Amino acid sequence: MEVGMINDEVVSSGSGHSAHGRSLSPSPSTASHGDPLLPVAENWCHTQVKVVKFNYMWTINNFSFCREEMGEVLKSSTFSAGCNDKLKWCLRINPKGLDEESRDYLSLYLLLVQCNKSEVRAKFKFSILNAKREETKAMESQRAYRFVQGKDWGFKKFIRRDFLLDETNGLLPGDRLSIFCEVSVVAETVNVTGQTNVSQLFKVPPCRLADDMQGLFDKKQFSDFTLICKSDSGAPSQTFYIHKAILSARSRVFSAMFEHHMQESDTNMTTVDDIEPEVMRELLVYMYTGQAKYIEQMAQSLIAAADKYQLDRLKVMCEQALCYQLTTDNACLTLMLADMYSAAQLRAHAINFINVNATEVMSSEGWEDLVREHPKLLEEVFRALATQQTPPVVLVQPPKKRPKHCTY
Repeated sequence: MEVGMINDEVVSSGSGHSAHGRSLSPSPSTASHGDPLLPVAENWCHTQVKVVKFNYMWTINNFSFCREEMGEVLKSSTFSAGCNDKLKWCLRINPKGLDEESRDYLSLYLLLVQCNKSEVRAKFKFSILNAKREETKAMESQRAYRFVQGKDWGFKKFIRRDFLLDETNGLLPGDRLSIFCEVSVVAETVNVTGQTNVSQLFKVPPCRLADDMQGLFDKKQFSDFTLICKSDSGAPSQTFYIHKAILSARSRVFSAMFEHHMQESDTNMTTVDDIEPEVMRELLVYMYTGQAKYIEQMAQSLIAAADKYQLDRLKVMCEQALCYQLTTDNACLTLMLADMYSAAQLRAHAINFINVNATEVMSSEGWEDLVREHPKLLEEVFRALATQQTPPVVLVQPPKKRPKHCTY
């Protein structure tokens, strides 16, 4: 086990039970080690257990000022899987433990606040986001536990307080505790029956399209177009050998370039001098594979490239990365970027962030640039601040673990 963590005992805090709760043992493994080519009966039934998955982020600012008495509770707001879901949940912590045994730990629980059924079963996972917005110190239930209204399950010894408060561990950036919770609720079971004459099951290998396309880009096989990228920063220029068919399928801008009798189409070569070589490489890798590994480091430059070549999905991915990186120091710059590249979702998030953190943002250097160079944006920010009507905020995907990028 990692330092600061305990074993994976899942306990109830004692709502309607003793203060120590009950230890729950994990379900036995049901993994099969048989032949992958299994016989198939003429008549069959598949039972599908439907599971609803959702997640929730709870951020506690100024965590070091939280209640210090053992057993005292801090609760999040309620949340659910969707607006029509009748199950309402919340997270609750005991900043200094639930009882004498756990007084040196932070206790963390998932509580079923409202329920329209006699009971539900759910699995859950808790983690803390570090300064890099990465999941750390994760603990999860080993099976689905029985919840009734007012019942909670969780970890009495989730993490040691001294480990959590130690600045060198990076778990409280800016004295902010970010708890990420993933919940899987068993919804219902469905039976599907049928008949078949197939004598064997076929195991389909996983799709390797992204890997194969990455290999095609790296090896330059059958390339029919040359892209020379020059740097404004003095770095050496870089030459990319690429494929017209792929670029024209992925970008309307490249498609127009190749379809019309332009100089680039006739010479099978073009020069780009407004995008840095490393950013262009990331852009091309995305066009081949649908993946962008370094988007967080390059989001500001990559959103400009995505806008130029009309790569809408990559542009929204950059908006998401920039949204995760919002601070009081860069909020105004982010808003100006969103305005420059017509990034509607990022614009809404930035205005909302400035509205919530107005005092700190107005003390930043970026605020002076906003006042001096972007009066229309400033007017929009003040209108939202004055009326307390923030722009509609579109929820983004949860932080790392990184989401898998779509294949084609």
